[in-house]
Amino acid sequence: MCVRLAATALAMLVTLPLTVPAAAQQDLFQDRLGGPLPSPSITTPNLPPALPSAEPDAQLSLSALLSGPGTPLRQGLAWRVYEDRGDGTKPSIIARSGEAEPHFTLAPGTYVATVTYGFASASKRIVMGGQPTTETLRVAAGALKLSGAVGDQKIPPAQVLFSVFVPVGTNSEGRLVRSGIKTGELLRLPEGTYHVVSTYGESNAIQRADLRVENGKVTEATLNHRAATVTLKLVAAAGAEAFAGTAFSVLTPGGDTIREAIGAFPQVTLAEGDYVLIARHDGQVYTREFKVESGLDRDIEVVAKSG
Repeated sequence: MCVRLAATALAMLVTLPLTVPAAAQQDLFQDRLGGPLPSPSITTPNLPPALPSAEPDAQLSLSALLSGPGTPLRQGLAWRVYEDRGDGTKPSIIARSGEAEPHFTLAPGTYVATVTYGFASASKRIVMGGQPTTETLRVAAGALKLSGAVGDQKIPPAQVLFSVFVPVGTNSEGRLVRSGIKTGELLRLPEGTYHVVSTYGESNAIQRADLRVENGKVTEATLNHRAATVTLKLVAAAGAEAFAGTAFSVLTPGGDTIREAIGAFPQVTLAEGDYVLIARHDGQVYTREFKVESGLDRDIEVVAKSG
């Protein structure tokens, strides 16, 4: 009986810690840790800061002025916007406009804006950062306006054309800017000196001049030719009707061919000087020497002499 009592008492001792109140257990842990238990957090866990929102597209507004006088340019403009990736590759065109003051909507980034005014141009590097941006480009340019004359008489626009060159070294016609320029046409150019060639007719009536273009100014020039237009005829007698289908050749006294033409009375514009005219008709060849005097337009007849 004593044995049973001891076993029961042992069982009671073993089960006692399992019935310790919660408050007592907390006091026990406080004693061991040296302070109160931390309260559980109910706040949001610490997260990385949110990334800033992407910058929006923004408007780029452009305009152009003439260097020097600062005159706004309102027409004749060609705008291009290039994306500058900064990796050494050729920039790609992303927008164009022919307006005087264009507006482009662009994403954040680096761009190059260019404007062309005739043969003059300007460019500017622009950084877009999500805010509207306004830029003005200054174009260093002037213009040429050309015409031709013989003495005091203006050459009809349809009969004269001009070519403009940039001199390179000692070569006045080093680089062609443009050919086929008509009388009165406004040719916009960067500031500098240019070599102008005027061709009257389709032969050797040619005049040349060096002209200076200044920023913001129009250089007007008239190139004066010493030439005349002659009408070629093969006739049986002076003043008679011309033979149709005649082949003409105009040569210098040294034998160089200046112009060839076929017809009853073709017209040829020639620089003043001495010439030889050869007329061929029905297997026969006829010749005549003649002289061209500046500003004196006239008929040049070759008489077909028999025998």
